[in-house]
Amino acid sequence: MGEGEILDEQISSLAAPFVFFVVIAFQFATKRLQDLKKGASKTDKEMQLRGEIKQLLKEAATYSQPSTFAQAAKLRRMAAAKEKELANYQAHLTQEVKQSYDLYLKVIFITKVLIHIVLALWFWSSPVASVSQHLVQPFGRLLSGKIWGSTATVSRLGSYPG
Repeated sequence: MGEGEILDEQISSLAAPFVFFVVIAFQFATKRLQDLKKGASKTDKEMQLRGEIKQLLKEAATYSQPSTFAQAAKLRRMAAAKEKELANYQAHLTQEVKQSYDLYLKVIFITKVLIHIVLALWFWSSPVASVSQHLVQPFGRLLSGKIWGSTATVSRLGSYPG
């Protein structure tokens, strides 16, 4: 064996784990972005608005006398206005987050497709399976992949020695 053949064998033996880890990395990246897209973290403004709403409703609940009904109603209206503001803010934030993650997901998808094409072209001539000669005796020519090619491939499978 020459030094070039040993180097080729070492590279080909490292190729399978490399391909595996590249594909797994893209899968994890896609999954992580989809999870982040679904559950965007709560911002400080959102938490502040929730706290203000809770405080206003708590204050409104303390005014239970008929003489303080107007104050309680005013606090409830303020809380309702804050809830509407919170809903608008959440809708705007959700739309922003969705657009940014959609862009990242599209970039990852395009990159993933290109990587798969490059890997398919890189390993196009590499055999993916080895089948015993007696199992493919009648179907060797169909299974060889080079139906109209050289007879060396066909005879290697053992169906049509030539």
